Amino acid sequence: MRIVVLGSAAGGGFPQWNCNAPTSRGVRTGTLRAKPRTQASLAVSADGERWLLLNASPDFRQQVAATPVLWPQQGLRHSPIAAVMLTSGEIDHVAGLLSMRESQPFALWAAPPVLAALAANPIFDALSPRSVDRHAVAPNGPFAIAGRGGGLGLTVTAFPVPGKVPLYLEGQAGNDLSGAPDETLGLEIAANGVRFHYIPGCAAMTPQLRARLQGSPLVFFDGTLWRDDELITTGVGAKTGRRMGHMSIDGPDGTIAAFADLGARRRILIHVNTTNPVLDEDSPERAALADAGWEVAEDGMEIAL
Repeated sequence: MRIVVLGSAAGGGFPQWNCNAPTSRGVRTGTLRAKPRTQASLAVSADGERWLLLNASPDFRQQVAATPVLWPQQGLRHSPIAAVMLTSGEIDHVAGLLSMRESQPFALWAAPPVLAALAANPIFDALSPRSVDRHAVAPNGPFAIAGRGGGLGLTVTAFPVPGKVPLYLEGQAGNDLSGAPDETLGLEIAANGVRFHYIPGCAAMTPQLRARLQGSPLVFFDGTLWRDDELITTGVGAKTGRRMGHMSIDGPDGTIAAFADLGARRRILIHVNTTNPVLDEDSPERAALADAGWEVAEDGMEIAL
């Protein structure tokens, strides 16, 4: 199984277009040892020819242009991307679908609340049903994911994780922003006897999630913020990480502590916000992360399992 990290940043990318916080300013000016990043998405393939996209980033076109295995390979119109799997309805996970509207056949897989949100917005009607098959995903049961033209050799198990409704639906959610149980999904992807987990958004570690991740060979996990109050202390926002549906990395309830006894062999943070100090490769936070056995995903990273 081949995995390509198409994008590794949270919504807005790194540097975010309107952010002048130290990390964003430093990477722009070259005074920070850090790599620019587009918004989070993975491409996965069992055979190196037909690919599954995990979330459709707003930076989709740029990501495909930087990834030769996703270039057209035959005829006048073609794409190796056979299917797209969405983990939530957030803008940074679905907006790239609008860049896939050129009558290219593929299959779209998502939980019912996400499909409902897409169906309620007529702009997504640009994805004609003549070209794009939409499939509802039932959590907790493995299924063989397929695209137009048959199976991809990949088995996916989608499972609910704590999260929240997309930002654009908060006004309809009342006082409970957590949404339906399958509003936010984690994924286990398996092929050829190997597997990995992809969880770009998660608000808390639960006993059920701990059980799923125990001994995982590879986990891509929500790395949005280092501290829960990061946006507040940097002065760029008023929301905590929990309010946005994300665990923090540091602290007694953070990701490092939560994974300390899970036995996951390789742990990689993804969906990293533009304010997060771990983006600075010389920061003490990056050193602490490495000491705890974690990596930070980078655009273009490739992994073979």
